[in-house]
Amino acid sequence: MTAAAFRADALILVCAISAGIHAALAPEHFAEEGTPAGAGFVVSAVLLAALAVVLTVRPTELARAAAALVFAGLIAAYALAVTTGVPVLHPDRESLDGLALVTKAVEAAG
Repeated sequence: MTAAAFRADALILVCAISAGIHAALAPEHFAEEGTPAGAGFVVSAVLLAALAVVLTVRPTELARAAAALVFAGLIAAYALAVTTGVPVLHPDRESLDGLALVTKAVEAAG
């Protein structure tokens, strides 16, 4: 396996892992924090799952850039959530969470 193929496979895996985690946490966010927060998790999961599929079927530079943009957005949103809150989606400040930190580290690696 070449380094480029390894990086491509790793990016697909990171998208899939993050999609699964966001999908699994959506019901909890709907229940505890309301519809906007839960919907944010559903949208994240759908985007990440779609990116995993696109990167598998048609791995273009645009798809890789989209993945980087989604990861950056998720990392920024979490940074806001734990420092000031995210207006509309999650206005209250969230405490640091181990699973979230690991997920953000995986997304940063992606």
